[in-house]
Amino acid sequence: MKTNILIVDDVLTSLAVMTDIVKGAGFIARPVQNVKQAMEAIEALPPDLILSDICMPDIDGYEFCEMLKANPKTADIPVIFISAMGDANSRKKGYNVGAVDFIIKPFDFDEVRLRINTHMKNLVMQRELEEYNKRLHRMMNTQIAKITDDQRYLIYGLVRLAESREDPTGTHMLNVSANSAFLAQSLQLSPEYEKYISNNFIEDIGLAAPLHDIGNLTISDRILLKRGKLTPDEMIVMKTHTEIGARTLTEVYSHNEFSRYLGMGIDIAYYHHEKWDGTGYPKGLKGKGIPISARIFSLVDVYDTLTRDKCYRDAYSHEEALEIIKGESGKSFDPSIVDIFFKIQSGIRRN
Repeated sequence: MKTNILIVDDVLTSLAVMTDIVKGAGFIARPVQNVKQAMEAIEALPPDLILSDICMPDIDGYEFCEMLKANPKTADIPVIFISAMGDANSRKKGYNVGAVDFIIKPFDFDEVRLRINTHMKNLVMQRELEEYNKRLHRMMNTQIAKITDDQRYLIYGLVRLAESREDPTGTHMLNVSANSAFLAQSLQLSPEYEKYISNNFIEDIGLAAPLHDIGNLTISDRILLKRGKLTPDEMIVMKTHTEIGARTLTEVYSHNEFSRYLGMGIDIAYYHHEKWDGTGYPKGLKGKGIPISARIFSLVDVYDTLTRDKCYRDAYSHEEALEIIKGESGKSFDPSIVDIFFKIQSGIRRN
């Protein structure tokens, strides 16, 4: 496709001469007499290059160039000024507003052709470089996505291994993932939480939720599957799963920061046993000092744990679990999150 060049000049003789030169050089010439016509022509078909006079009525060439550069749609179109004003100040002002070159009247055919050819070659090279960068970016994103997916499958495999001792079916991972995202999505509609919960947050918490107990890999069956109450010493060991899980995920995250969900997974793994009233562990955080991802997840996790059979008790019913959660509002759980949870409880994924 031939290069199309927009020529803007209010002097008809100059416009006709430049039009003939551009056509003679093998380009498509699109002559207009003022900036208004030029803007209409650009809207209809963006030119590859603009040749503009400077001294024009209403809007001069400098202001025209500034208008083009201020608009993202036209900012990359090269502008060459054609003018009888060839002094240093005029040139300096032209370059300052974004022009790439000056052609001084009267025109010389060979000079005009050479300058246009030079700038068009630069433009072609720039476009080829941009296209190359886009292809490179797409290839890099594809590789990152593959690495991220492979990494996630590996991590989820380890999580599944950790949880298989308590949950052979794997439904706990699926439930907390779906319910965390569902609760976060519902909180997004609340004025109190809408500024904290983005669509990315919702996606991330769905991916991060299953990672919460990866630290259980280091806890022995004797403690993890004990039917009776844990002794104080056993409880100390059990509590280490939060720190170990967070440390493990931090190490993975340090080698792949493209996996955004891992950052949230670290918070959930470390803080999901914190309580609203400050009596939880490992840090004894209180209220809104607990990351919102952990506050959302802890409620979802407790609900799912209550409604499934454990080695030391039978499952609670949905209604019984809701009563327990209601009783812990303001103690274990953020009251505002509990309120939203109760409003959406009919849509919660159950065991």
